[in-house]
Formats: sequence, C-alpha cells, structure tokens
Amino acid sequence: MSTTMSFEVKVSKKRLVSLPKAIADKMGIREGMKLRMYIEGDRIVIEPVRDAFWYALYGPKVGYISFKELEEESEREQEKLQNST
Repeated sequence: MSTTMSFEVKVSKKRLVSLPKAIADKMGIREGMKLRMYIEGDRIVIEPVRDAFWYALYGPKVGYISFKELEEESEREQEKLQNST
C-alpha cells in the first residue's frame, strides 16, 4: 500500500523548487544525486536516477554467487589471459 505525501512548494525567480526533507528522505534522495523530470498528462513527475552502485547496494537481488564460485570464475579468467599472451 502506498502512502501519499503532499506538500506545497514555492517556485523561485529562477524557477527553482526545493524538495521537502520528508520527501527527499522517503525517496532516498541525497545531495549530488541526479533526478529525472518528465511530463505525464498535466503532471510533472520527478524521480531519482539510480546508478549501478545504488542498485548493487539497495536494488533487488536477482541471483546469488558464493565466494567459491566467484574465486573459480576469477581463476578461469586469469588462466584465459595467461594463455592468450
């Protein structure tokens, strides 16, 4: 179930808008992050742009690899590199 948050914000002379802290915190938006903005009908939609690092830490986990499997793959790749020279 999604919770609706609603705030009124003011647009500055330079058309800047500040995100309310409660919204930024809820969405995990931090200083320096990129946001995507687009128009959907008569609404402005703002959403965080998630990078690979964010997905690695917080994104859905789609598989699991053990340390042993990782080490074996690393050894295979190193062997390929040694044999190619």
